[in-house]
Amino acid sequence: MRKLKIPPVLTLFVLAPTIGELLSGSSPPTEFFNPAAFLLLASLYGSGAIVVRELKIRWKKDFEAVLLLGAAYGILEEGLMVKSFFDPAWMDLGILGTFGRWLDVNWVWTEMLIIYHAVFSITIPIVLVELAYLERENERWISNRSLKVFIALLVVVTAIGFLFLTSYAPPLPHYLLTILAMSLFIYIAYKLPTEKEKVESKNGKSKFLYIAGLAGTAAFFLIFWLGPYLFNHPIIVMAFGIALVFGMMKFLNRFDWKSPNSPLNRLAIVAGALSFLIVLTPLQELDATRQDNPAGMTIVGLFAILGLLLLKSKLKARN
Repeated sequence: MRKLKIPPVLTLFVLAPTIGELLSGSSPPTEFFNPAAFLLLASLYGSGAIVVRELKIRWKKDFEAVLLLGAAYGILEEGLMVKSFFDPAWMDLGILGTFGRWLDVNWVWTEMLIIYHAVFSITIPIVLVELAYLERENERWISNRSLKVFIALLVVVTAIGFLFLTSYAPPLPHYLLTILAMSLFIYIAYKLPTEKEKVESKNGKSKFLYIAGLAGTAAFFLIFWLGPYLFNHPIIVMAFGIALVFGMMKFLNRFDWKSPNSPLNRLAIVAGALSFLIVLTPLQELDATRQDNPAGMTIVGLFAILGLLLLKSKLKARN
């Protein structure tokens, strides 16, 4: 019997919302697997990840550009579609609805969500799918016509969210600045040097990179979860967030991500980052204060572990 071959673009279409919404607990299984909700989330996250990945290939960029394009995606979703950057009553804000709010903008929340979407909603799913289809990681997965279809789907879903998900309406200048910020991230990504112009760097060790990924993610969430309670000014929290991003980027640029050991190294740092979310899955299920139903989150975490182990086994066999 011929093996069932799933196209990489379909895998990415499903994996992006699975990590961005399901594994994070933002949409637990009872919500995520609702057909209408899944279709909406896949059309949003999946289309965003596919567009970013295909632009990276067409522009011949590396993952610095992916992170910048992922930041643009985060601005699109949170600034235009659901408007959580501005809405003081957005359901997930908590203390960040008041801490760091200035000129009708939730600044600390905005920085946190831009970083989160850039890393977890876009970059990590792309890395994992390219590792799973390693022989095709440098190829286009869709035609230019199909790319336009996914861009159109992303625009349509954003418009639906903009019109119907929330009644909050920020002032017009906020929309214009949101579009400007998104355009700026896209422009910078386009102008970055191509992969050929990068300087070769050192190889890394998988265990060390796993710890780095885990530590970086833990630091990210601790900064934005505990920072508002530890520091008396939002600027301090935001400065720590920016420092973490630039520190991690400087650290990652030390390594050669095209070496023979690169696939296992890439998996290691991504697995480290996801491990923090995996550890939280049973804690979320036990959280009696949640207003939604987190049942099944532990199973989600176990499936995430299994998936990472299977991918590691495949990469080791390939080496």
